[in-house]
Amino acid sequence: MKRSVLITCGVLALLALGACVAGSAESQHAASDGALQQFLLGLWHGVIAPVTLILEIVNKFAPHVLPWSAHLYESRDTGVIYDIGFYLGLAGGPPIVLGGWSRR
Repeated sequence: MKRSVLITCGVLALLALGACVAGSAESQHAASDGALQQFLLGLWHGVIAPVTLILEIVNKFAPHVLPWSAHLYESRDTGVIYDIGFYLGLAGGPPIVLGGWSRR
């Protein structure tokens, strides 16, 4: 029972992350707003970059499996602020998330 709940939560988390990827209409709308929104959007896209990369690979080799298209980086209506957030999220996000999984 516990394992099936854990798997279900994992799948739901992946779907939620997949809905927030770069290239979506919501992402483009948020990127066209102010500097804080661009920074936070870039930070979020940097944190979820490993998952987005997997989604992009799936879309490349099985194009109709996922109901959305995934992009690693938001290229429209972004600026330097988005880039700073993206690189900070890329550098700091995955080690923080994966650091909890390490066994010492």
